[in-house]
Amino acid sequence: MADLDLTELHGALTDRALNSMNFLNEVAQHYPNAISLAAGRPAEQFYAVEDLHSYLDTFCAYLRDQLGYDEAAVRRTIFQYGRTKGIVHQLVARNLLADEGITVDPEALVVTVGCQEAMVLTLRALRATPADVLLAVSPAYVGITGAARLLDLPVLPVAGGNDGVDLEDLVAVVKAARADGLRPRACYVMPDFANPSGLSLDLETRHRLLDVATEQDLLLLEDNPYGLFPAEGFERLPTLKALDTGRRVIYLGSFAKTALPGARVGYVVADQVVAHPDGTTSLLADELSKIKSMLTVNTSAIGQAMIGGKLLQHDCSLVAANERERATYAENLRALTEGLAARFPGGEVSWNVPAGGFFLVVTVPFVVDDALLAKSAQEYGVLWTPMSHFYDGDTPIHALRLSCSSVTPAEIEPALDRLAALIRDQL
Repeated sequence: MADLDLTELHGALTDRALNSMNFLNEVAQHYPNAISLAAGRPAEQFYAVEDLHSYLDTFCAYLRDQLGYDEAAVRRTIFQYGRTKGIVHQLVARNLLADEGITVDPEALVVTVGCQEAMVLTLRALRATPADVLLAVSPAYVGITGAARLLDLPVLPVAGGNDGVDLEDLVAVVKAARADGLRPRACYVMPDFANPSGLSLDLETRHRLLDVATEQDLLLLEDNPYGLFPAEGFERLPTLKALDTGRRVIYLGSFAKTALPGARVGYVVADQVVAHPDGTTSLLADELSKIKSMLTVNTSAIGQAMIGGKLLQHDCSLVAANERERATYAENLRALTEGLAARFPGGEVSWNVPAGGFFLVVTVPFVVDDALLAKSAQEYGVLWTPMSHFYDGDTPIHALRLSCSSVTPAEIEPALDRLAALIRDQL
């Protein structure tokens, strides 16, 4: 006999976005014998347990030698509750300057429990009235849509188009929302190798997007977990935040892909100035820290120490620290695209060729859903992600996402053979 009724719990618990996150994280566990082209996890072959001890030692030495902490203060910093906004904020600011050309006051940073908490804090602060809405470039990462649903913040999709964002549609969605009495607060965008589409914004589109945000009085939530991983022959472009001169961009950062996912350390750059009724001001980061103090209290000091130690060992730049990873992802991405071309020389099956990152999208002339994924795993031995997880509504989607990050080159060929067999049988 049930103790609770789902209809009497928060409505988001029946939302597809919340189911999708667990599904995407755990699907490989249900089919251990299948080769996974689904997981967006970083490559694991470069991790070593002994590195953790080294990172911790390096960070403790930094506390003693550079910040002047005595041994009691070092122990307290590592073992105790800590500063809500984080203890590696100065190192993160140095990292942003070194790798992204972003100059930021360390006090404008909040170090979070993964980037997911950074999203929740930001959306919670922005959602002030029932009229508030979030815009998100579609297809969108399920983490942002799920977080918005938990906070009762409706999400309005903006077309991605061939350029990564359709700016005309963005303006149209903003104007239509305002005509309906709604208040668009921000637009979520992933300019570099987006999850799930793999698309990137070119430099001109980035400048135009910032102009549109200014013209429409709109904030931009820039999520950048994959920016250090352009494919061979492609150069990194400046982030929106690096180009931002009007504090239009709230920058969401993560060390999951570039340092250590198990540490669960992310951050948000929120340097917007907030006016108070008494005439004083604060940084948006200060307001977000109030929310964080009631959500997670603070981010694990040990997790932060691991990230801080890795940053210090590489002079606060992760570009060189990820050269092996970048080469691995580039090689795997090339193997995927070339493998698809060899298996599907005709026009019935198509795919995009991203300029880097972890993902690409394959378009097919039949519906792709979770039932087909289960069939693929059970009968063909290959996993991938239905693109339907990244769209709202029940419209049938004829596409699937492939990930190149957590497979080996030796696995890609048989995985594509299995995928090709599935697609041919469906056709």
